[in-house]
Amino acid sequence: MAILDDTTLDFISSSTEQTVRLGVRLGELLQVGDLICLSGELGTGKTTFAQGIGRGWGASQGVTSPTFVLVNEYPRMRGKATLYHIDCYRLDTPTDIFTAGIEELLDRDCAIMIEWPERIISLLPDDRFWLDLRFINETKRGLRFKADGDRAGQLLSDFRKSAFGV
Repeated sequence: MAILDDTTLDFISSSTEQTVRLGVRLGELLQVGDLICLSGELGTGKTTFAQGIGRGWGASQGVTSPTFVLVNEYPRMRGKATLYHIDCYRLDTPTDIFTAGIEELLDRDCAIMIEWPERIISLLPDDRFWLDLRFINETKRGLRFKADGDRAGQLLSDFRKSAFGV
């Protein structure tokens, strides 16, 4: 693990299981209003990490990729909070974004994780927790965590303590 500065952390995950466990640690810390952006090429582990987030969040069902439905909803088993999982891979035009209702979701009292967030970057609030995933080899993935904003910075600090003890 490398702490590049107060807002950036680099890590190499050695397995799918480790990537899921890191997602669980982050999901346990999520609060209503948090935005998690998951960026990276196909097959780098965005959905795998999202599955861990859902488990840590306490979702009542397992997280699946919303590639074809665009948005999945995961209520917490305890409480009334909801986690939305958005996949922007298939969104090409402003009409697609409007039709999917993403702007409305960004205004709700919920937590949100977005795959392919770069496709809607202009809509996203400035306070966001960004994760870039990259392919290293068949089992290893590079993960770069970046916090933009006060809440995302606190989330990164809490995540670093929870996942790595520092």
